[in-house]
Formats: sequence, C-alpha cells, structure tokens
Amino acid sequence: MSDTFDTPSPVQEHRFPCDNCGSDLRYDPGDHQLICDHCGNTEPMEPNAGPWGGIKELDFKTAVANALDEAEIEETRVISCPNCGAQTEFDSDVHAAECPFCATPVVTDTGTHRHIKPRGLLPFELEESESRAALIAWLGSLWFAPNGLVEYARKGRKMNGIYVPYWTFDADTKSQYTGQRGKHYYETKTVVRDGKRKQVRVRKTRWRHAAGRVARFFDDVLVLASTSLPKKYTDGLEPWDLSALEPYKPEYLAGFRAEGYTVELTDGFSEARVYMDRMIRRDVKYDIGGDEQRITSVETRISDVTFKHILLPVWLAAYKYNGKTYRFVVNGRTGRVQGERPYSAWKITFAVIIGLIIALGVGFVIANNQ
Repeated sequence: MSDTFDTPSPVQEHRFPCDNCGSDLRYDPGDHQLICDHCGNTEPMEPNAGPWGGIKELDFKTAVANALDEAEIEETRVISCPNCGAQTEFDSDVHAAECPFCATPVVTDTGTHRHIKPRGLLPFELEESESRAALIAWLGSLWFAPNGLVEYARKGRKMNGIYVPYWTFDADTKSQYTGQRGKHYYETKTVVRDGKRKQVRVRKTRWRHAAGRVARFFDDVLVLASTSLPKKYTDGLEPWDLSALEPYKPEYLAGFRAEGYTVELTDGFSEARVYMDRMIRRDVKYDIGGDEQRITSVETRISDVTFKHILLPVWLAAYKYNGKTYRFVVNGRTGRVQGERPYSAWKITFAVIIGLIIALGVGFVIANNQ
C-alpha cells in the first residue's frame, strides 16, 4: 500500500501552549493530565465517552484501494534515521537531534509523512524515573553485565518516551480441511535381549481419513508496524492490555514522540495471516481429534477484514558505552524491560578463574582422600 494520497492535508503539530506562560505542555502519566514544567500549571484532559471510547475499525479493502476518507489521513513532520531507518516525529523548530532508537546523530529535514491516522493508543502510565528504575534493576539482575554500564544508565541522559506504531486486524474465517486421525494401539512382541526372550509392548498408530470445517473470529491480531527495533525486543514487552485502548488524542503525545509506521498495511496483514493460519491449524488438529493428526489440506475463506493503526508506549534508552551502542526498551505501562544483553569480559574471566580454582580444590581433596 502506498502512502501517497490525492488530497493534500496540513501538517499536524502535537504542541499545546500553556495558558499561563505560553510554554509547551506535556502529558503527565502519573496524573493523566497536561502539565507545564515551566510554571507548574495543569490542564485536565477531557474524558472519553464510555469503554473503548467508541474506537472504530476501518475497512481493509477500502484502505488497500486508497479510498479511505480524508479524515482518516494525517501528515506529520518526520526525520528518517540514516542508520536504523526509524521515522520519528519532530517539532518544526527542531533542527538537529539524536535518533532515540540507536543514538545516531542526525540532522532534521523538512520532510513530511502522510499516513493513516492512529485510531487509538495506550497512554503512558510510567514516568521516566520509574522506567529508568526498572531498567537499572533489570541490568543489575544480569550476570556478567558491566558495572560501568549500570552506573552509566543510572546517571545517563533522560530516556525517550516513544509511541511505537502497531496494526491490529479483525477477521472472520471459515476453513475446510482434510487430513488423517491417528489412534494408538499396542501389540505384544517377543524380543531377545541379553540372551533372554522377553515380551514387550510396541506402540503403533492406525490412521483413518478425516475431513471437516472449523471457524474462528480473530479480534485485534497485533502486528508491529516498525522495523527500527528488533522484533524480539518488542515481542518481549507483551502482553499489552488492548482492552484499555483510548481513542487517539494528540494531547497524549504532548511531550513525547511518535514513530511513523514503516511496515505498510498490506505487509502487516500478511504477517497477521501467518498468525491466523497457525491458529487455524491448531483448531483443525483439535477438531480431527485422536492421538495424532495429519493435515493434508486447509482452505480458508476470510471475510470482514478490518484494522486499526494504534500507538503503544515505550520508554527507550540507547547508551553508547566503550564504543558500543546498547539499546533497551521498557513497556510504558508495565515496566517490563527488554534489550541487548551486555557482557563484562573481566567478570567472565574472573568467573572462569574462580571455577578453575574450585575444580582444582575439589580434585585435590578427592586425590588426598584416595
């Protein structure tokens, strides 16, 4: 799917001036309101109406045909990192910055990105200080982590609050299958072992043809819409409580950054289909029953495909230590941490030496006892 649409739209600026002093307000995760760090003024957020706030799914076929209503499209000013490829929103008055994903120095340009507007998000729940504490505790729990990196993380620069883009997909599926159902049975055979004849039971499987239908409705299949972070890190931040999604409001982005999606809608759906097909095969095996199952064919009819573009909160740290960049991500709601595991060469060497000393000591004691 292309990000090019026919009708132009103005660039969206996610900035909210303080009524008291004119400085930029930011969203405060602790009190769920806008706050001015300059004068301390606070402004409440208007509550959403009802559970889920009426978040509407969008039709997949309409989006693929580039026929979405213009109200579902927004244009934001972004910078594309030359190292990791992350596309991150920046204010128009920012001219130089460091990529929050890999700590690469970059210079902003005036490029804009037209994309499908987010329909919902999970607001940040953790403050930066809470996220940093979770990261330090995680690093401290790792064996062989360099002490210097832990100390650097404790005293280092602020972590970046990033809204990471995801797709969610809903779909109704009906599948027809053919296969075989295996039923175990046992036969007694006589074998010779150590010169003696013994009776043993041998398990065998009797296979019979199987065919049938299964149906499943998939709700909110979650697909990462970014390639700037290793997927194993973002997968490790799960689970996300998608039942707590709030309708998208620019106010939630005040003081934070939002990454633009780089995985297109059709590619995201292809990834969702891999998950769906895996679940359908599991349903088929359950429906076949028996002790073992063989699947010969599965034909799936998929309908009523809808989607949402959503944003999920991640605190991000990219530390350059001893010439190497270490990246860490923290779930902005639960504090769950994932990242590149650092190793200390001297700690590993010391552990090996201690291990050898203990082994030699044990060997010496055993030799003396003998």
